[in-house]
Amino acid sequence: MASFQAEQWVPYPIEQVFAFFSDPANLPRILPPSQQARIDQVRLSSPADGGIGAGVDTEVEISLCPVPFLPIRAKWVARITAFSRNEFFADKQIKGPFAKWNHRHEFEARTQEGKAGTTLRDIVEFEAGFGPFGKIAEALFIRRQLQGTFAHRQRALEPLLRESAK
Repeated sequence: MASFQAEQWVPYPIEQVFAFFSDPANLPRILPPSQQARIDQVRLSSPADGGIGAGVDTEVEISLCPVPFLPIRAKWVARITAFSRNEFFADKQIKGPFAKWNHRHEFEARTQEGKAGTTLRDIVEFEAGFGPFGKIAEALFIRRQLQGTFAHRQRALEPLLRESAK
């Protein structure tokens, strides 16, 4: 299985950053506009700790355009499989474009240059399927698309967090 990791520090408290990411409504806001992501359905399961957000067994169905300029929408259903408030949550693709997809979102309070904030760490394990053709796609196309998606998120996140703090 292939893997991808991304990390970003933001000058916002862990509680705010975790709350932002555990709200499924924010997912289309952090994806590149070219993907035209939209949430089609959410089956919300509250966290075991009674807090607000998407807990274990929450399922989110989104649709998006995986290839810009092609009028094809792909459906993607992900289920949250693990959750610990202000520490991490993990989701797994139930239905979608990959043979396998597991994504762990980690959150760590960290001070950087004297300023308190949060480090986000994403660990993605994926498999395109389709045997050797999928391995080629992973190396040539999928990894580049993931890098672009997370680069967009890194640019978009601070303004969204600033807006949510108001």
